[in-house]
Amino acid sequence: MFKVDLNCDLGESFGNYRIGDDENVIPLISSANIACGFHASDPVVMQRTVNAAAASSVGIGAHPGYPDLMGFGRRFMKLSAEEAEAYVMYQIGALSSFAAAAGKCIQHVKPHGALYNAAAKDFVLADAVCRAIKKASPESILLALSGSEMVEAAHRNGLRVACEVFADRAYNDDGTLVARSEPGSVITDENEAVSRAVRMVREGIVVSRSGKKVAVQADSICVHGDGAKALAFVKKIRSVFESMQICIRPLCEIIE
Repeated sequence: MFKVDLNCDLGESFGNYRIGDDENVIPLISSANIACGFHASDPVVMQRTVNAAAASSVGIGAHPGYPDLMGFGRRFMKLSAEEAEAYVMYQIGALSSFAAAAGKCIQHVKPHGALYNAAAKDFVLADAVCRAIKKASPESILLALSGSEMVEAAHRNGLRVACEVFADRAYNDDGTLVARSEPGSVITDENEAVSRAVRMVREGIVVSRSGKKVAVQADSICVHGDGAKALAFVKKIRSVFESMQICIRPLCEIIE
């Protein structure tokens, strides 16, 4: 029997702006990546999202990003290693306080958006992210793109790491994600997304946009919470997985 974590990026509303359908998505997933105020969210949203995840026994994860609220953290920023480490530590610390207040610990840390994609390719940046996790939340699991520099950096820093794959994103031949600025980068067809998810879990394969079979390790599958079809994706994936005896479990039950 296969086991996999189902994660979603959540808590990305702020002030009067509402993003995603967190209330309905949270009970259907096993791990929540909660924005920490830099690319999205605010203290009230963070607290509410943490409490909702705790109430549903969903693993709580920090989702630190670039300090880019206007760009939703999806624009690259050139940071020194010192800056990157400090920014990630700061955001983990903020979310950890809300988790502690809810009687929970941070299960995992997953960088957001452009920070995630940059760290996947840049070992120096990945190492800075991992040093931040090691200092701020050493028992947490790093959730990183399968086959990326973040996985290697986690190993070198003595962190537990889970390899992540994406149901709703297109892949390049090298295993990286197709940039959102390019056509076809986001998969909107539910059936296609679910079919890809099943193959990644059962066969360890994803087909790139050129048709190449790329090897992946699927400890966790991500669905983006800000997507218009996030709730439909999650429902469909969960239903199909249950029918195929693929068990959805939080990261803490998958990664030792």
